[in-house]
Amino acid sequence: MNLNASTSVPVSVDPNTMVVNCVAYSTETGQRLRDITIAEISEVLKDRNHFVWVGLHEPDESLLERLQEEFDLHELAVEDAHAAHQRPKIEVYGDSLFIVVHTAQAVGGKIEFGETHIFLGRNYLVTVRHGASLSYQPARRSCEQSPELLALGPSYGLYAVLDFIVDNFLPIVREFRTELQELEKDIFEDTFKRDTIRNLYELKKELVTLRLAVAPLQDILNQLMRFHPSLIRDDVRLYFRDVSDHAARINEATDTMREMLTAAMSVNMSLVTVAQNEVVKRLAGWAALLAAPTLLASWYGMNFRNMPELENGYHYFIVATVAIIGGLFLVLRRAKWL
Repeated sequence: MNLNASTSVPVSVDPNTMVVNCVAYSTETGQRLRDITIAEISEVLKDRNHFVWVGLHEPDESLLERLQEEFDLHELAVEDAHAAHQRPKIEVYGDSLFIVVHTAQAVGGKIEFGETHIFLGRNYLVTVRHGASLSYQPARRSCEQSPELLALGPSYGLYAVLDFIVDNFLPIVREFRTELQELEKDIFEDTFKRDTIRNLYELKKELVTLRLAVAPLQDILNQLMRFHPSLIRDDVRLYFRDVSDHAARINEATDTMREMLTAAMSVNMSLVTVAQNEVVKRLAGWAALLAAPTLLASWYGMNFRNMPELENGYHYFIVATVAIIGGLFLVLRRAKWL
């Protein structure tokens, strides 16, 4: 079959459709041959010098069933790809791999997470995106610009996709770090803000979710670097090691920020407690000042039968009261209770 011909209608590359790309490549030259239809896949795969790279975005069940027929995919892997909400993992089904990774994307100032399911065979690569995830067309274009590397086969395309996913975590980590720095400023303000604690909690929750997405990637990449010789060429393993290093750095940065967030929340609560203690001390100091004249007035105002101060003793009482209050004020002021 002549793959350099262009008689068939290419699949739409509109990112809003389920089939984003379906392209045939040469394993001899690494050159892009042409866009093909889903129905042509099995015919193209008959030539061992060709491989197919398919990109899907939230496909329906019927489309996945067609892919299962064309690539002879395992039904359990197809079921997982359709259901989504899977944990990151790598599974072996015969002579193919099924990989699940989590993705992240900044949408409207918030971080949203999605999933990508990947099928890797000797002559095919299928990516299935669910939820928040950027298109892998930049990764595909990067591969096409280096045909000598793309000639290494689908495993190099898998590296490009995983590298693209990990690289997209980096700006999110930087955004988290900037947000944490802003929250640290709010922590040490004089006035307590309930929103500060809420924002600290939300940031920590997103960091935990990010860590759950990044940490399993290291296990997946370790397997790709060490095992599956029939699917991963030795020349590609070095590239997976580079992605693994990036994932490890992101994981370490995430752990560091989580520890800083925990410390920030503790410091914030401590500062709130200290501020409350200061208020209680001041209230107690003023209460002591009011208690002295109250005690004297209540004692002096009792109904005595004989009271020598009734005629000319009130000014002595007033002077004594003022002196006591003044003394208490000086003592409490030195103790920083007022």
